Amino acid sequence: MLIVENKAINPLISPKPSEAKPDTELESLRIWGKHPLSGHVHISGAKNSVLAIMAGALLCPQHCRLRNVPSLADIAKMRQVLEALGVKIERHNDTLELDTSHLSTSKAPYDLVSQLRASFFVTGPLLTRLGTARVPLPGGCAIGARPVDLHVRGLQAMGAEVHIEHGIVHADIRGSGGRLKGAKIYLDYPSVGATETLLMAATLADGETIIENAAQEPEVEDLANFCRAMGAKIRGAGTNTITIVGVPNLHSVDYGIIPDRIEAGTFLVAGAITHSEISISPVIPEHLTPVIAKLKDIGSEIVLDGPNRLRIIPGELRATDIETLPYPGFPTDMQAQLMALLTLAEGNSVVTETVFENRMRHVAELVRMGADIRIKGQNAIIRGVSHLSGAPVLATDLRASAALVLAGLAAEGETLVQGLHHLDRGYDDLETKLKGLGAKVQRVSP
Repeated sequence: MLIVENKAINPLISPKPSEAKPDTELESLRIWGKHPLSGHVHISGAKNSVLAIMAGALLCPQHCRLRNVPSLADIAKMRQVLEALGVKIERHNDTLELDTSHLSTSKAPYDLVSQLRASFFVTGPLLTRLGTARVPLPGGCAIGARPVDLHVRGLQAMGAEVHIEHGIVHADIRGSGGRLKGAKIYLDYPSVGATETLLMAATLADGETIIENAAQEPEVEDLANFCRAMGAKIRGAGTNTITIVGVPNLHSVDYGIIPDRIEAGTFLVAGAITHSEISISPVIPEHLTPVIAKLKDIGSEIVLDGPNRLRIIPGELRATDIETLPYPGFPTDMQAQLMALLTLAEGNSVVTETVFENRMRHVAELVRMGADIRIKGQNAIIRGVSHLSGAPVLATDLRASAALVLAGLAAEGETLVQGLHHLDRGYDDLETKLKGLGAKVQRVSP
């Protein structure tokens, strides 16, 4: 067994650019606060599922159709990465048609991969299809160290020759018969990215691969279900031990992406912070268990109106403590949004970030709006205030941008959120959805 050790903080997936709005780095969102919200929000497909599954489509030398695909900057960038590898892609509304039969190169373009961490996922599929891969070290949100050591060591355990030179990961299996070998791999940290990379690589490997201490996130299970729909033999996805028995080849598939639990959680917080009753669907309620539990602690009631529909009934905001953890713990991707909510809660709260070491850069911007927050190590100590005041603020990463929008909805006066290129990486037309609820927001260009 290879024990993959890594003391750094979890390599998750990261952000991107926008399909429909080019110069979003220069755009801002103007928010007039204190407008009550009401109505229903449609939740888009899960960004982090789509990105991994788009890479997973490379495993099949035929045609794949993906449904419920949101229009996001990250997805547009991943499309460019795949097209640079020779994949033909067409988009029709929320459906992507991918033809990977003409996969022509094992070299992923540096200028694209350096902007999008999820593009590193092509490494495993390229190895299995072409016997070699040349993939630059990835980029993404500046929220902390997210090394690829776990990915690399896992591939080495499966027989690949891997080395990093001049910022490029060189992986090769042509000298070992052109096929990866099944292996037993223990991940020192339940990394989402490493789990997904190794899961994909193992689908076409020779023999059985067991990934222990695997990530349990719903997006990992969604990727496994996608691969199973193509004929892969995978069991245990969604638990901490995943077993994959390699098959000779995979076939075409028509697959629907799960709803985005982070978008869903963000809109539930929008209801709580504006004291508004709103409903959301489609959702998978169990994916939101830790978020729902904290919203209840803070004073909201969450009602199940149907198998895939939730409604939030807001209450008086109470302080609580939050610690981010790998799934099924509280998601790091909801930390900033809940912190925005807790700035207005009665009493003192503590938010502890254990997943990324640099994910509290939004604190300074919330303080600019009147929040009372102190940082001590990986803890944010929040003393609830009676109100926030609108101000010009700068989004520093994807989820921070959402937190600032939420704070702006609840603040007195006008808030200008700058840096919308972050927001567009993970939220499909957020301002239109907010307007549909009654928010007064406007995207503005300089």
